[in-house]
Amino acid sequence: MRRVVVVGTSCSGKTTLAGRITGELRVPNIELDAIHWLPQWQERPLEEFRELTAMAVAEERWVADGNYTRKVRDIVWGRATSVIWLNYSFPLVLWRALSRTVRRSFGGQVLYSGNKESLRHAFLSRESIIWWVITTFHRRRRAFPAQFQKPEFRHLNVIEFRKQRDADAFVNSLNDARSTPDESAMQRGPGNER
Repeated sequence: MRRVVVVGTSCSGKTTLAGRITGELRVPNIELDAIHWLPQWQERPLEEFRELTAMAVAEERWVADGNYTRKVRDIVWGRATSVIWLNYSFPLVLWRALSRTVRRSFGGQVLYSGNKESLRHAFLSRESIIWWVITTFHRRRRAFPAQFQKPEFRHLNVIEFRKQRDADAFVNSLNDARSTPDESAMQRGPGNER
C-alpha cells in the first residue's frame, strides 16, 4: 500500500483509522481537515486548498483522510492507489458524532488551526456537525459506490469496512506484515547475495 485515502461519512472514524495505518506503515499522514480549516473555522480559499493538497499528495507514500468531494477528490483519488471506505451503520456514526463532540467540547481539545468545538455550535447552530451527520449520512453513503466506478477512479483498490472489528483486523494485519521478516531478504542472507 503506497498511497491510501480513508473515506466515509462524517464522524465515521476516518482520521482515527488513518492515524493507526500511518503508524503501522510509517508514512506521512495527510489530514485534509487540517489543510482545509483556518482559524475561527474559516475555510481556506479553494485554489489554495487545492494547491496545498496537491503538494501533500505528490509524495510517493502517504495515508490521507477526508472526503472534500467537490473540492479535492480528483487530486487525492487521482494519486491514491487504495481507498478504504468506512461504510458503518447510521447508529454507530451518530453515536461517534455525539460522543466525539461532547469529549472535544468538555475537554477543550484544540483542533486544526487552533479551532475548538463547542456544545453550543454542535447542537444549536446551522453548521452543527450532528445535524450534518443526520441530514447527509444516507445520501453520502449511497454515493460512494458510484464514485468508485467512475473511469478516472477505476485504478483504485477499494477496501470496504462495515464493522469496526474489520478495520481493527486490517490494522493488525499491517502490524503482522511489518513484523514478519522479508522472505527475499532471508533467502539472500550471508552467502546468498544476489
